[in-house]
Formats: sequence, C-alpha cells, structure tokens
Amino acid sequence: MSDTVIRVEKLGKKYAIGQQQEKQQYTALRDVIANGSKGFVKRFRRGSQTEDRTKEDFWALKDVSFEIKQGDRVGIIGRNGAGKSTLLKILSRITEPTEGRISIKGRVASLLEVGTGFHPELTGRENIYLNGAILGMERREIHRKFDEIVTFAEVERFLDTPVKRYSSGMYVRLAFAVAAHLEPEILIVDEVLAVGDAQFQKKCLGKLEDVSREGRTVLFVSHNMAAIKSLTSKCCFLDCGSVSFLGETDRAIEKFMGCLDINDDSNIREKQKGQHTKVLRCTLINVSGEPSQYYTSGQIFSLEIEFYTNGFRGLSLEVFLVGVAGEKIALASTEQFHQVTLPCEAGHYQCNLNLQPLYLASGSYSLDLATSISNVGWDSIVESAISFEVPYSNPTNGSWDFKYSYGYGAIAMVCADKPIFRAIDDLNNVAVPDDNFSLQAK
Repeated sequence: MSDTVIRVEKLGKKYAIGQQQEKQQYTALRDVIANGSKGFVKRFRRGSQTEDRTKEDFWALKDVSFEIKQGDRVGIIGRNGAGKSTLLKILSRITEPTEGRISIKGRVASLLEVGTGFHPELTGRENIYLNGAILGMERREIHRKFDEIVTFAEVERFLDTPVKRYSSGMYVRLAFAVAAHLEPEILIVDEVLAVGDAQFQKKCLGKLEDVSREGRTVLFVSHNMAAIKSLTSKCCFLDCGSVSFLGETDRAIEKFMGCLDINDDSNIREKQKGQHTKVLRCTLINVSGEPSQYYTSGQIFSLEIEFYTNGFRGLSLEVFLVGVAGEKIALASTEQFHQVTLPCEAGHYQCNLNLQPLYLASGSYSLDLATSISNVGWDSIVESAISFEVPYSNPTNGSWDFKYSYGYGAIAMVCADKPIFRAIDDLNNVAVPDDNFSLQAK
C-alpha cells in the first residue's frame, strides 16, 4: 500500500486580472439582498448598457507536480507572489485548480489566513466545535481536546465572546490551537504565525515539531529560513508559479538564496520618502571585494551604499542590523561613532562602510538603512534594504560551509582565550543537586 498522502499532477491556477472588486471579510444574507437591490437599480438606470473591461490571464501556478509521503515535514519557500499561498489554498480545497489534479489521503487542517474557517458571529467555544465538525471529528473527540486547546490559545477569559471582537493575535492563537490539537493527518500552515508575538511563535514551532514526531504530515510556508531549517526535512522552492526545486531543505534554501538578485534596488526605491537624501543601492561586500548574499561570522562587515543628497548640512548615515523576528540587534552610525556626516554639496555619492567583525550566529538577517539630521530626527528610512545569510561557521578561523546549521540567538559567543580547567581535590563539601546526581573521587 502506498504511503503517499498528497499527489499533485500538472497543477495550474489561472486568474483574470484587471478588474477590482470590493472585498468583504464575510457576507451575510442581508448583504446579498442589499447588493442585489443596488445592482438592479443601477442596471435599470443604465438600461441595457454594459461596461467593457479588459481582462488579462495570470497563471499563479503552472505545471506543478510533486508527491508527499506520510510523516514528511515539507517547507514551501519562494519570493512574494511565487504561488505559495495559492498552492496551499488548492490543497486545502478552498480554491479550485484551473487544470491538473490533486489527490489527498487523510484529514486536512489548514491555517492559512487569520480567521480562515471561523465564523465571526460565533464565540470561541462554538468555533472550536465548528472546526472540529468540519474536520469530520465527533463531538466527544473535540470535547476530549477542548481544555488543551483553550490552555494553548490562552483565551480562557474570552471563550464565550464572539471571535469578531478578538484581536488578530487572539484570533490566530485560537485558530492555530484548533488546527494543531484536533489531530488531523495533514496540517497545512502558512506565514500566518507571524501575527503572534515571539513567545507564541516559539510555542507554535514546538507544537509543529510534536505533530511531526507523531507521524503526521506538515506543510509549512515561511520566509523565516531558520524556522524552515529547524522544522522541515524536505523543501519545495517555488519560483514564478513553478517548482524550481524539491528535495533536501539545505539544498533548497541554498538555491533560493542564490536566485535572489543582490543588485535589485526596487525595494529601496519604493519605500523611502526622504526630503534631503535618497538611498539608491546597498550591497554587502565579501572579503574578496565582491557583492555577496553571505556573511562569514568574525570577518570585517563591509557595505557599499549609493545615495543622493541635496547638500543639507548635518546628515548622517545609520545602519541597523535586524534579526528574523524584526528585532534590532545592532546599530552603526557615521556621526555617533565616527563624527562623520554626509557631503555638504549636492550630488550622487558612493559610501564604502567597513565595520568591525560581527560574531553572528548562523541564520537570516536584514539591514535597515536610515539618514538622520543631527539633533532633529529621521530624514529617510528604508526597512529591509538588503537581506543576507550567515551560514554555519567557526568564528575563530573563518571557515564556513553551506549546511545552514542554524544556531541559537543572534550572537555567537567566542572565548577570548582557551577555557582553563582546574582540578579540585576536595569533594567533601560539594553540594549534590539531587538524588540522581553523584560524584565519586578516583
């Protein structure tokens, strides 16, 4: 008997774009009646005239094929717009494919968007039972897991409140708790976990690890490469709606990071609104003097920044190092630390910024760039100007590889000298922590 639980064959999804429609979170019967009446009045006033609107076909997915075995932990990665969420919606039977076919064996629980599968007018308690029923579970099964779900979601006080009054954090906590605890054979989770705080995200990842150890199948979409690495054993890299790579997670991450355009400055150009400066480009430079997406822990941190200034006096450049959860790890300021400001003559400039070695733990990082006016405030801020990876490395000698063995925290703590061990002869006064611990002198 085959252990394949998900089989996707030549899957494609096409959308017609070029026409906007007003979105609603949900639609009640009164809305349907009201909208129908409005449409009738508009058609009556216009007579038989209709509007010609240009439509364009857009393939969000095209010719996607793969198989997933029972117990696999599969990550799905790719750029924004690569088709990740569309694929999960089709696998969750929320959206119908345009072509191709999928076959799924087992009960599926999905957590794709805040509120997916919840009725906003029902209470948290009622939605737990509703979701369980949708998954095909009997009431006694749901009742057996009920207390565990509520404790995990931390919504005891609001259990009998309609979920439309929940904050986004409460909403996603309850939704994840229901999806993870009602024992589906297949659990599908999108980037929705980013809504929760850091403590809740950690708890969710721990629960996903427990689910996978129980032999259930997990599909996990995330832009957090550290989470993908720690949770999944296989990874599907989607690029422009097609499968670019499916295989070992380490290799998939390497291919994904390698396809990013390190000279793509569209993100910088779109985000900033500086009055006196405009950052045009930022590039990470390796020890060989070449543009790179990787930084080796313990080496000089070099940046090449291109910008325009109108010559306003007292402008300085600021660089923030940011972790995967958005936390600010470090700051470099040309004025604060080096008493250097931007040129006072208007023009187009390039700045080469060499920072002291950083002992970063392996993982994903980004840089925020800003220019500020002395004693006044910010002039221009660009969030996530560039992203880069720190592969697993030995900071003491600079050796590194592409295994992406992610460490803990953000800073790799390196000893100034070799550790010194000194033997102590007298063990008579040693305090024994517990009964399971013992010391014996040789």
